[in-house]
Amino acid sequence: MSLPRSENLMRRLGMAAPLLLSPMAGVADAALAIAVARAGGLGAIAAATLSIEQLHEQTRRFRDAVDAPLNLNFFAHTVSPPSPADIERWRAALAPLHEQLGLSLPTQVAAGRQPFDEEALAAVEALRPQVVSFHFGLPDASLLERVKATGAFVLSSGTTVAEASWLQARGADAIIAQGWEAGGHRGMFLDTDVGAQVGTLSLLPQIVDAVEVPVIAAGGIADGRGLAAALMLGASAVQVGTAFLRSPEARTSPAHRAALATSTDDATRVTNVFTGRPARGLLNRLMRELGPMSSEAIAFPYAGSLLAALREHDPGGDFVPLWAGQSAPLAKAMGAEEITRGMIDEALDVLRDTGVSSASWAAKRS
Repeated sequence: MSLPRSENLMRRLGMAAPLLLSPMAGVADAALAIAVARAGGLGAIAAATLSIEQLHEQTRRFRDAVDAPLNLNFFAHTVSPPSPADIERWRAALAPLHEQLGLSLPTQVAAGRQPFDEEALAAVEALRPQVVSFHFGLPDASLLERVKATGAFVLSSGTTVAEASWLQARGADAIIAQGWEAGGHRGMFLDTDVGAQVGTLSLLPQIVDAVEVPVIAAGGIADGRGLAAALMLGASAVQVGTAFLRSPEARTSPAHRAALATSTDDATRVTNVFTGRPARGLLNRLMRELGPMSSEAIAFPYAGSLLAALREHDPGGDFVPLWAGQSAPLAKAMGAEEITRGMIDEALDVLRDTGVSSASWAAKRS
């Protein structure tokens, strides 16, 4: 048995191994992307929280350090400003915490994260990354057409078979099958029912069977065993995030690192109280007191703007998101390049033990 799906995707993207870095906004920048790329994976830079100037600088840093393909990631959400009544309900839910801490509750809301637009498109056209990925669906067809005209390979996340089929029909070149276990924001965009979200081992083969484009598995994959399992279930590659959060190249805060170091299998929850959209992170005080899922939270990306005073006050991870997936206990405090190589080598050993031939990427490891 061979793994032609992986071989085809790696050849198309110029990768030496079937592993993509998850573009984790706030904690992953060019340094982490460089380390993963040096080990043969696909580096990624999260553009959604960067200015255009920062995006150009991060891309320059990456390309100055390594000759490898790069993925630039953007959000494709819709922005719907909340009503005054919705804002007041969210302020009322947050008021007791502010009173306890002697903090002034902010009055104004703002959309901190903008969806992919003409300005972002201009950056893609100038920088010409090999891969452009999206979260929360895809941008308007006119924008997407121009992205593809640059030659970029387009990825987007699907959390259900319906979303994967929608993405394929609208031009995605590959689908990231994001299972329920994944850390950070759920990529869901066709449905709002988090109770209907599917785990990776169930979701992955169903998406593989439903679409013709390559499928990349994400969620709960933090070592070579998970990588091998995903490939055996039909994935062309995996996308990994949480496994890198304790590496020195990640911009993970000390409080976040400490929480990861003592995390357990049941330490995470899916919550909307930080941003207004469901996202998985380590359980902390804000989640306990308001949710984790709160019907009062206003829509993404406005909800987080009313947490500004709490975040500034935060002494140790009580009021900031500590994004992490369900395999957080598997994250290791070691260099990202070493983590990547270790995952790939372990996966090769597992696949050899099961009789799978993977000679071409085994040769690239030597």
